[in-house]
Amino acid sequence: MNHIKVAAAVIIDNNKVFAAQRENKGELALFWEFPGGKLEDGESGESAIVREIEEELSIKVEVIKHLINVEHKYKTFSITLIAYLCKIVEGELTLKDHVNSEWLVKEQLYTVNWAAADLPIVKIVETMLGSNSEK
Repeated sequence: MNHIKVAAAVIIDNNKVFAAQRENKGELALFWEFPGGKLEDGESGESAIVREIEEELSIKVEVIKHLINVEHKYKTFSITLIAYLCKIVEGELTLKDHVNSEWLVKEQLYTVNWAAADLPIVKIVETMLGSNSEK
């Protein structure tokens, strides 16, 4: 079984987290995810996430901290998903590889169909986001 290492960006702004919907192809077609991509040979997760987000979303991000590593087996491949809390430092967010995106508040986190490997990250994000009723 093919194993890939992928870096994922958790971008939180104004008490909302950014989620992106995958293209309609492959095993994870149209599932929602934290954007990112595969690590290249010898590349760190931090470098990969900065590079991938610039490629996929046309923005520059800064890594604030590592959140979690998730190991998951899908039907056709296995994945190590390395999640980083990131902040946007430059650019206008533009979708290049995704078909849709949303800025989700805590109460909306489970209204999208997340890819299975992203679910442990969603649980962490849930603890990071405040409730709308707190405002």
